[in-house]
Amino acid sequence: MSGFWLTEEQEAIRDGVAKVMADFNDDYWRRCDETGDFPEAFVEAMAAGGWLGVAMPESVGGAGLGLTEAAIVMQTVAQSGAAFTGASAIHLNIFGPMPIVKFGTEDQRRHHLPRIISGQDKMCFAVTEPNSGLDTASLETRAEKTSSGYRINGRKIWTTSAQRANKILLIARTTPKEQTAKPMQGLSLFYTDFNRERIDARPIPKMGRKAVECNMLFIEDLDVPADDLIGEEGKGFQYLLSGLNPERVLFAVEAVGIGRAALAKAAAYAKERVVFGRPIGQNQGVQHPLARAWAELEAANLLAFKAAALFDAGRDCGAEANASKYLGAEAGFSACEAAVLAHGGMGYAREYDVERYFREAMIARIAPVSREMILNFIAERVLHLPKSY
Repeated sequence: MSGFWLTEEQEAIRDGVAKVMADFNDDYWRRCDETGDFPEAFVEAMAAGGWLGVAMPESVGGAGLGLTEAAIVMQTVAQSGAAFTGASAIHLNIFGPMPIVKFGTEDQRRHHLPRIISGQDKMCFAVTEPNSGLDTASLETRAEKTSSGYRINGRKIWTTSAQRANKILLIARTTPKEQTAKPMQGLSLFYTDFNRERIDARPIPKMGRKAVECNMLFIEDLDVPADDLIGEEGKGFQYLLSGLNPERVLFAVEAVGIGRAALAKAAAYAKERVVFGRPIGQNQGVQHPLARAWAELEAANLLAFKAAALFDAGRDCGAEANASKYLGAEAGFSACEAAVLAHGGMGYAREYDVERYFREAMIARIAPVSREMILNFIAERVLHLPKSY
């Protein structure tokens, strides 16, 4: 961004993605939500346009652009009405492979990244576990050395798109925690084949985003070649940390995009719906919540793009990225709630879409990190208060 607005090149990115999204209307996303069918046609269209590689290096077929441009892509997708059904279908492709970019070998980058960018390989990311949650140091999945590499056993939860994945980016403990100097040491990162004979993926029924499933994984004696280790053994958690801030920013702008989509629906309905001889949008009781939602969305958006600009400039953006995720999620959810209420009873009806946005907007308030952990981070790192946990 140049100051507080997009450059011509960034406007072209937004327009290019919007052109793709024009082929996927509300009926398409409503159908995905009702049937649970993955939006394959949408993902194929985004791959064909080169958008999955927006932040990947040019040397492997990507566009070589930054987090700012990736955020523009993802926000445009969500704001089109695709919401998190669309955004989550490609979210992992955008910055998920960054550990391979930054820490993989040249052979790993040259072999894996073009296949991810083209959509030929479909990856999932397995980090969270049932007994650890956000306490990554307490991961129980083990990777034990064998003569040819590693054998992995354990469980993962909330792994997105495991039903269609042929590749998995997986973190596991290679050194017992009690044998490390620090709890976060001894974790290693692997990018390997999703072997369904050794990985049982079971979908988790959930409130929204039915078309992009989350799974419980049961991993039993998964043999992984030594060449599938990313970077050095024992440094997997450090590699994950390098991608946390971009993920926060992308969730923030996607949540803002959903809020904007909901707000547009509500404003249009409020102008058309006539009760007691006047459009309901003429009443301040309807106007004010929507106006407040707009203000909150725009404020959150500014902080998200500030965080992206700091990241792209190689500067520290931890506070801004976390705060933007917090504000974006809250603003997006509030806007969706206001949109449902502005529609009255019809806000509860699927045909107006705002109930879908409302259900999906909850995701950003929970994942990939809770609101409370973000506030802990800001209290400790920005305000220099004692650690509370």
